[in-house]
Amino acid sequence: MDPRELLLDSFNAAIAAADPRLIVPRHLPPDLPKGRTLVVGAGKAAAAMALAVENHWRKDALLNGIVVTRYGHGLPLKRITVVEAGHPLPDERGEQAAREILAEVENLGPDDLLLCLLSGGGSSLLSLPVAGVSMDDLQSATRELLRCGAAIQEINTVRKHLSAVQGGRLAASCRAPVLALIISDVTGDDPAHIASGPCAPDPTTCSDALAILERYRINAPVAVMETLRTGARDKHNETPKPGDAVFSHVENRVIATAHYSLLAAAEYFRGHGVPAVMLGDSVTGEARDVAKVFAALAKEIRQYGQPWNPPVALISGGETTVTVRADGRGGRGGRNAEFLLSLVIQLNGLPQVHALACDTDGIDGSENNAGAIATPDSLHRATKMGINAAALLAVNDAYTFFEQIGDLVFTGPTRTNVNDYRAILIL
Repeated sequence: MDPRELLLDSFNAAIAAADPRLIVPRHLPPDLPKGRTLVVGAGKAAAAMALAVENHWRKDALLNGIVVTRYGHGLPLKRITVVEAGHPLPDERGEQAAREILAEVENLGPDDLLLCLLSGGGSSLLSLPVAGVSMDDLQSATRELLRCGAAIQEINTVRKHLSAVQGGRLAASCRAPVLALIISDVTGDDPAHIASGPCAPDPTTCSDALAILERYRINAPVAVMETLRTGARDKHNETPKPGDAVFSHVENRVIATAHYSLLAAAEYFRGHGVPAVMLGDSVTGEARDVAKVFAALAKEIRQYGQPWNPPVALISGGETTVTVRADGRGGRGGRNAEFLLSLVIQLNGLPQVHALACDTDGIDGSENNAGAIATPDSLHRATKMGINAAALLAVNDAYTFFEQIGDLVFTGPTRTNVNDYRAILIL
């Protein structure tokens, strides 16, 4: 099979393993509540998850709700309202939807059920700032956090303490039993960090959030700093913690992860005669630096047959980071394209090595591509066109590199999200 097709089809296998339409029905409660079921949710998979609930819920049972997803990720539903809002920066549509969700949740009683559908992207989509913090304040702090190279767990630690619904506060406001079905997009699959944990106990503190802002030298708005400092002084303003009685009627259930998707991709490769090695579902670090390590491994395999003989596929997941140029003149491209451009430069035309790096949600960063694909002649083709790969990498402009050589990968919204998928195929 053509290496390009093999890589693309392995990516499709990884996405299919996290398809909400197949996964969600297996986790719906077998017994309906005496009262009504309220469905709420947020994330890039929220609409697809809600559709799966509608399609498998008893028609005569009381069911309604609101879910928030990214612009362009909505689906037509009949019983559950779908709201499209801003991502990665929160906006007023997400704020209003979160306000309506909170009001509905507070009206539930002990005989009802809150079914919460959460996936990656929910942190910005379910954006109701705490009192004293405006949407402008939240946008400003989020923008700086996304640019500084902080890990998603660090970003969410700050966001949880600026939110009226995240960090377990949504579940704490509910008198009904809560079942949260969660598609994980974070390394470690901790419900406290997925969509900033609206239904999960929060082990982090306002003091932790302040330390993160200081570590990355974030110039946060005055209202943000005051809110966090007040929370650090007065524990009554903290998020609910592990062991809190408010979680006695709450279940957080992770139903799809990067690990399961990597297993599906590995099975696909093996089914086509290529042994697959999983390098982990929790790879983190600067995208360009991670690529240097992977390139060194690929060279060792290609040139010396160690630690594995070709053919072999090296697959991995997780979430790398990109630190954007401080002068604000950075180019276009998400972390997957940046990883791949760095890999191309390090491999320097090494024969028989092909690679793909894509985000399983179909959107790499803030662009319209899922990621990109690299071939042994990527660098040669670019050089013939007068493209300076190193110069583009220096300004975080990997999108332009792969756009010019025609190797961007486009899927459109996949309506799921188990984070990055990388595959290096060594023939």
